[in-house]
Amino acid sequence: MSENPKEQNSIPTSKVERSAKFVKTGFKIGGNYIKHYSKKLFNPEMDKSELNEDNASDIYESLSELKGSALKVAQMLSMDKNLLPQAYTDKFSQSQYNAPPLSGPLIVQTFKKYFGKTPDKIYDKFNVRSSNAASIGQVHQAELNGKKLAVKIQYPGVGDSISSDLKLVKPFAFRMLGMSEKELDIYMKEVEERLLEETDYELEVRRSIEFSNACSGLDNVVFPKYYPELSSKRIITMDWLEGKHLREFLNTNPSQQLRNKIGQALWDFYNFQQHELRAVHADPHPGNFMITGDDQLGVIDFGCIKEMPEDFYYPFFSLTSTGLMENKEETIKAFRQLEMIHPNDTPAQIEFYYKMYRQMIGLFAKPYITDHFDFGQTAFFDELYGFGEKVAKMPEFKQARGVKHFIYVNRTNFGLYNILHELKAEVKTDTFKPHVVEQFV
Repeated sequence: MSENPKEQNSIPTSKVERSAKFVKTGFKIGGNYIKHYSKKLFNPEMDKSELNEDNASDIYESLSELKGSALKVAQMLSMDKNLLPQAYTDKFSQSQYNAPPLSGPLIVQTFKKYFGKTPDKIYDKFNVRSSNAASIGQVHQAELNGKKLAVKIQYPGVGDSISSDLKLVKPFAFRMLGMSEKELDIYMKEVEERLLEETDYELEVRRSIEFSNACSGLDNVVFPKYYPELSSKRIITMDWLEGKHLREFLNTNPSQQLRNKIGQALWDFYNFQQHELRAVHADPHPGNFMITGDDQLGVIDFGCIKEMPEDFYYPFFSLTSTGLMENKEETIKAFRQLEMIHPNDTPAQIEFYYKMYRQMIGLFAKPYITDHFDFGQTAFFDELYGFGEKVAKMPEFKQARGVKHFIYVNRTNFGLYNILHELKAEVKTDTFKPHVVEQFV
């Protein structure tokens, strides 16, 4: 585990304190632009990389101190390789592993608030130094009755400041993403719904038990045991899983066979949920998985779950997994149901979006079309991201298209693809197949 960054002794919790932090950051960014354009007067060839790095550092520093939904949005954006310049992606991805942890006294305060007593009265041993600090909470090691436990503690004020934080993040997101107002509103609304669930730790414990039981038959996937009686709205107690995070695991130079084994476990874990449970662990960043000492995939966080209604699931996965796209009329019907083609589109627009989305889904679906797929190949990812970059620059895609469910389902699947790519895993992709229909109303 890397050395802890310096601890934070307080966290801005009131709207006034939090918005002041954003305003201050806004001034810094304004200063970065002035500096950039002043330099550009003397060097017209200068690109925006230095500006992006300065902005990324200032925004990340500010979000790290605020934690919560603001930092979570940064983490989500870092996983979407097409949305942000590289400097932002690199900086924001730090929130997947290490945000500045909160100090001991703040942690003790949280226990007093929810259990009426300090952690040393609950556990036999409790380490006030956190082992891992991320966007919504941090993890501490504890012991009870000889059993090693992980105790996840939510940062004060995070659950109560989601709506106001997202309003404050909006201008930054607007500037960085270049989305239309309507599209950004849909994005933020869906993010807000998931984050409100993610900060409800009682809900997380119930779901964690439910999902780990449902997935218990999968090969090479393991879960910690959860303890509802030692958990509350802002604290979760579970077994401590020993293992390495993905990056640490890859640093050990594992064999291709072992990478394939972990990759297969990950593929099966996600596709079993999507196709058999119709609800999926929608936070596939590497920090949520451990590779255990006996080479199993440990899943340590069920905070973010995305349920897929039938009117989204069937048209989307039928397009990825059948010859449906050979039938133009049925494909257009499916695109209409998914709101990728709008009722008032002209015949020329229908043709344009039909061709673009057909190409997009055709690319995304490549792993589903054969029974094996090599995620180590770079050509597939170059094509996927190249197409994403091209689309991002097209004015036709500046308006909101597609139902809100795409936000987390795309994030989940592209996150999964990215981890499999980092693993360079070759995976058997026909283990849990989508349920499909051939015709749409």
